[in-house]
Amino acid sequence: MGLGGGIFLVQNKVLPGTYINFVSAARASANLSDRGYAALAMELDWGGDEEIFTVENADFQMDSLKIFGYDYTSPKLKGLRDLFLNAKTLYAYRLNSGAKAENTYATAKYSGIRGNDIRIIISVNVDESSKFDVTTLLDTIIVDMQTVAASAELVSNDFVVFKKDATLEVTAGVPLKGGTNGAVDGTAYQNFLDKVEAYRFNTLGCLSTEEAIKSLFVAFTKRLRDEMGVKFQTVIYNKTADYEGVINLKNTVVDEGVNAASLVYWLTGASAGCAVNKSNQNKLYDGEFQVFTDYKQSQLASAIKAGEFVFHKVGDDVRVLDDINSFTSVTVDKNGDFQSNQVIRVLDQIGNDIAVLFNTRYLGKVQNNDAGRIAFWNDLVTYNKRMEQIQAIEDFVSDELKVEKGNDKKSVEVTNPVTPVTAMAKLYMTVVVR
Repeated sequence: MGLGGGIFLVQNKVLPGTYINFVSAARASANLSDRGYAALAMELDWGGDEEIFTVENADFQMDSLKIFGYDYTSPKLKGLRDLFLNAKTLYAYRLNSGAKAENTYATAKYSGIRGNDIRIIISVNVDESSKFDVTTLLDTIIVDMQTVAASAELVSNDFVVFKKDATLEVTAGVPLKGGTNGAVDGTAYQNFLDKVEAYRFNTLGCLSTEEAIKSLFVAFTKRLRDEMGVKFQTVIYNKTADYEGVINLKNTVVDEGVNAASLVYWLTGASAGCAVNKSNQNKLYDGEFQVFTDYKQSQLASAIKAGEFVFHKVGDDVRVLDDINSFTSVTVDKNGDFQSNQVIRVLDQIGNDIAVLFNTRYLGKVQNNDAGRIAFWNDLVTYNKRMEQIQAIEDFVSDELKVEKGNDKKSVEVTNPVTPVTAMAKLYMTVVVR
């Protein structure tokens, strides 16, 4: 990311780029970018080591066996199924790197214990007795079959790399052995964050329950949002961050043998996939985990005040109580509106979209004179009106939007007052009997 970006106190930036502040007003042809992009680092039994790989929703449904080593319906993929209920694209990262399983004929494509479930069956071809049928099985599923005269002719597939110098012999099935998952430490998480910094996403998830790792994700989120102008939110389990970029998930799960932070999957997907003009408030949890919701009304009220994102029981349903983030230190410049994730989505959308508009159409291309600033003003007005049309903002007044020359010849100063719209949350009704 070579361009500058983030917030500013004075107009003293060195790098060219976009510097956007969001503050509360005192109370007395740009396009809207898509949402649905999530980023997540996980411990996996199968998959590429130390690299970000992109998984589309459709890819997950059709190719999960190849990508993650398990069928779409496997209990091992419960969390990812939760995530893809709302996300459309996942930038995934495998945290653990171990040993690759192997046998006389092949080595697993990836490290991990899933490679131990692969077998190689070799039989004589029924039509040509001088050739062999070499079949690769994962559990009982045939994932590849080739007919060759010698191992040198074998082509590696999605699951194994064949040893070209092996001598082919008839066998009922030789399993691959020695695959291990490897351990995960803080360095693995740091490597993930270093790599994912180059990607554009709406929500980042943290599945760790270790305080040091959670703090690392908070620091990463603050740095990218405030210093680089990259707007996204991060979902973290049980982490008091007091920051609008961090969603503090309160609920754990009661399923046996699973990560206490497993609801991070669903919430990361729901946050990423929520439209800029929508809210997750009262959204039904339609995932597969058993959610702990045994809270009293007073505890729920305390959770809201503490900036905790909490699920609660409504009849037989589990629903989102309020779509809020962890910000609690309300000030005059940053009021209670900034506690609403819907407001933050609107502001983040504006920040990201205007940055793209400026960096692609104006930076280094348009003169900083009256004509150039008027052109930029027109694009900003068009953008704000589109946001108003989809009811993300309201009461936009074009005359209040200012595009002026900054403190030096290269700077443009923009004042863009917006009023985000939020979903109805409270009903106060007086019934008058006549």
